[in-house]
Amino acid sequence: MIGLKEEMNSELSKFPGKDYILGRVALEHKHMYRVWTEELELLCEVSGKLAFSASSREDFPAVGDWVVLSARGAEGKGTIHGIIPRFSKFSRKAAGETAEEQIVAANIDTVFLVNSLNDDLNLRRIERYLLLAWESGANPVIILSKADLCGDVARKVSEVETVAPGVPIIAVSAEMNEGLEKLKPYLEPGKTVALLGSSGVGKSTLTNTLLGENKQEVKQIREDDDKGRHTTTHRELILLPNGAVLIDTPGMRELQLWESQDGLSEAFGDIEEFSASCRFRDCSHADEPGCAVQEAIEDGTLAEGRLANYNKLQRELAYIERKADKRAQSEEKKQWKSIHKQMRKIKK
Repeated sequence: MIGLKEEMNSELSKFPGKDYILGRVALEHKHMYRVWTEELELLCEVSGKLAFSASSREDFPAVGDWVVLSARGAEGKGTIHGIIPRFSKFSRKAAGETAEEQIVAANIDTVFLVNSLNDDLNLRRIERYLLLAWESGANPVIILSKADLCGDVARKVSEVETVAPGVPIIAVSAEMNEGLEKLKPYLEPGKTVALLGSSGVGKSTLTNTLLGENKQEVKQIREDDDKGRHTTTHRELILLPNGAVLIDTPGMRELQLWESQDGLSEAFGDIEEFSASCRFRDCSHADEPGCAVQEAIEDGTLAEGRLANYNKLQRELAYIERKADKRAQSEEKKQWKSIHKQMRKIKK
């Protein structure tokens, strides 16, 4: 099956005694899931036991998940009983005031961070995407799309290199079929790649080109402000002709961080490297004497805007962590109340 790893297959043995099979979540509806199996595609729901034991959104299936299910083939339906442990997941904070995780894609090998080579190329946004990509456990690759619309591709690539040290950067034009051969090493049979980026950066055009058909709707960039229009409306697994899997995702107007301290160190490794040479261990990189980070800014080695964004993202992560702790405490109280209620009923 597409993208199945040997260790995942062994997880099925933990569900003995029934005719369970493995499947992969290809599309998520509201409380329903389209699941690929060895023989057919099924419309599935989660079992009552799985729903009852779930304490957060993370405990429910997401697109790209491998799941254990019982099939009702004649009906084209099934029931999901368990989720195979994920080896990677790209998450962000769900919209709204509550601190809750939204899993954008699971079990991905590579994240294609797609950015358009027009006037909307934003280095600060790329830093944010990279932070979450590193945290996901998948390998990031930056795709600079619409190269045919850019007069100086080399300069743009150099700009992006300053915020993405060591990350592959590939300029492509899906419309002109240019640069796509450089994507082949990441799109080998059985590999899963998630396409992430803002609306209108060319994810759907890239998907259609790689697929060889117009599966995804494409809309042009608005001429008045050079911004993209929202086209893809849901996350979905797409099987390419060579056996690789793409996960196309809706354009993200807002990409809020989710518990990404490890990703912060990866995405801003240059700043943390400079920090190690600061005179004071708790240097805030503001106005302390002997600050190696400020020295790097002064001699042009480090951009001041990159430090400002690093500090901003640190504050954002600290805020999310505080809210998540409060939410966890609240959920724990609810669980204990539920347990006590059940115990009282048993005693009666």
